[in-house]
Amino acid sequence: MVLAQEGLDTYSAPLGEQFDPSGPADGQRYGSDLVVDFLKQVQIPWLPLNPGASFRGLHDSLVNYGGNTLPEMILCQHEEIAVGMAHGYAKATGQMIACVLHDTVGLLHACMAIYYAYLDRAPVLILGATGPMNEAKRRPHIDWIHTANVQGNAIRDYTKWDDQPSSVDGIPGSLARAYRVALTEPQGPVYVCLDAQLQEDPLPHEVAMPRPGSALVPTRMAPDPAALERIAALLAGAKRPVILAEYVGRDHAAVPELVRLAETLAIPVIDGRARHNFPTNHPLCMTFTDIVEQADLLLALDVRDLDRPTQKLDSTTRQTASRLRPDCTIAEIGFADLELSSWSMDYGRFQETHESVLADTSLAIPMLADLVQARVANSPVLRGQVEARRGEVAARHAAARKRWQEEAREDWDASPMTTPRLALEVWDAIKDEDWVLTSGGLKDWVHKLWDIDQPYRHPGRDLGTGTQIGISLGVALAHKGTGRLVVDFQPDGDLMFDAGALWVATKHEIPLLVVMFNNRAYYNDWEHQIRMARRRKTPLERANIGMDMRGPEVDFAGLARSQGWYAEGPIENPADLPAALQRAIQQVKAGKPALLDTVTRFR
Repeated sequence: MVLAQEGLDTYSAPLGEQFDPSGPADGQRYGSDLVVDFLKQVQIPWLPLNPGASFRGLHDSLVNYGGNTLPEMILCQHEEIAVGMAHGYAKATGQMIACVLHDTVGLLHACMAIYYAYLDRAPVLILGATGPMNEAKRRPHIDWIHTANVQGNAIRDYTKWDDQPSSVDGIPGSLARAYRVALTEPQGPVYVCLDAQLQEDPLPHEVAMPRPGSALVPTRMAPDPAALERIAALLAGAKRPVILAEYVGRDHAAVPELVRLAETLAIPVIDGRARHNFPTNHPLCMTFTDIVEQADLLLALDVRDLDRPTQKLDSTTRQTASRLRPDCTIAEIGFADLELSSWSMDYGRFQETHESVLADTSLAIPMLADLVQARVANSPVLRGQVEARRGEVAARHAAARKRWQEEAREDWDASPMTTPRLALEVWDAIKDEDWVLTSGGLKDWVHKLWDIDQPYRHPGRDLGTGTQIGISLGVALAHKGTGRLVVDFQPDGDLMFDAGALWVATKHEIPLLVVMFNNRAYYNDWEHQIRMARRRKTPLERANIGMDMRGPEVDFAGLARSQGWYAEGPIENPADLPAALQRAIQQVKAGKPALLDTVTRFR
């Protein structure tokens, strides 16, 4: 059979088969229709998937019972892309979409993407499937190898919850609980596995859905007022307080409240960048500086791993040393203790704290800001200290920004171009647009050089190789139709994991500007081999073996064009980049994805 290129408008049926887009004439409903009913009830807009026979019943219900609207399926070439898109959408919006994975093999393909969604607190509803648990209903061989004893075991260590309902009556409750658990803070991925036979069998009776308007997600966790008073006193009494924020920006409304808190006491802020937490051009922004090393009080806000930002690391010897003064007091507000896993050690080394408040920073930060405002208003001495600190921190902020601008212009005319020049050239091209950066920060140069002033501008830092293109597509999907220019600095090694993701943007008309961060290598690992070579006194010139992506060099522009993109490159002369950027931006504004293959130096 031949399906139409777009939607359900036309269909060429094989001889003897008739297509009725209205569904069964007798009004018969099936188990998989319940899943569609739930997704519509909670208004899930998109459903990335890679097709699989284990959910053929659900697929038919999505198309013919649900009309492929709310949710609309997005065809992906790999399960990692499907999960990554749901991950990126959640980062960008704070809302959830679902994805579908084909039984055991599709689930195993997606494991890495699910793990990163878990690490990044991304709420993703993962719908899976299994061959019939009733052995009499299984097809020989294929349904047996596609059936596991409790399929969720494969990902149970890095999901918040999983379930496999054993009857159609259990499907609505299972989905409702999954929805609730995923969106309850701290958020994360959940997995519901649907028996193929339950999907395909006619419903034996009507099954009730959760009541519309029922409280599917609980209220936020409020802080202990007495503990907040103690933290307010610590902040007011500190001479050199510093704020460290990591996931505060998951709620965009919390960002201006963090700015208010910082401004009230002139406290410098370090952005951990798991989400965008603080404007990069604000005079109190001190990210990428050594200011934490002078702190007498560190207030950690929604920080998952307090060890990482407070330690100095020698990557060659693996030796660490604290960046904090011995007399530094640590206070924290967040969910870190709720996220501990007995499997993944993503929580880091234990850190002693003076005050630890289990609460949602979206509620705690405004309350804390009110408390410190009252203290400042009632103390002329404190007001004087605050103003003196404000001037000092602003001067250090300005000096750091000036230094980064100067460093970025070193080797300006080098060909291939330097990474900071690439960051500045793209900034010059998009700064007057309503822009969004997907995830990659070009080795932190974007955050040093760009004015990231609003929470929606950047949903959070990049993650592991093999995740960025899927996440970037999800971010672009979230902004589709808004008129915003979405930009992805795309590493070459990452795109080679899931090059088929480019096809998804064309097929589903997702405008996106991809600027390749192409150093023709897995250079992070190359750097590690250089460290080993220097330590062991082995030849530095052999550090590239098994690392470089040369011989042949990948034609990323040709790869993109083959999948329907506008593309140019490779661009090695930086003088050619500004005009290419303008051409590509016009293509994206017209609704088409565009890729520029920009080649960069190892810097």
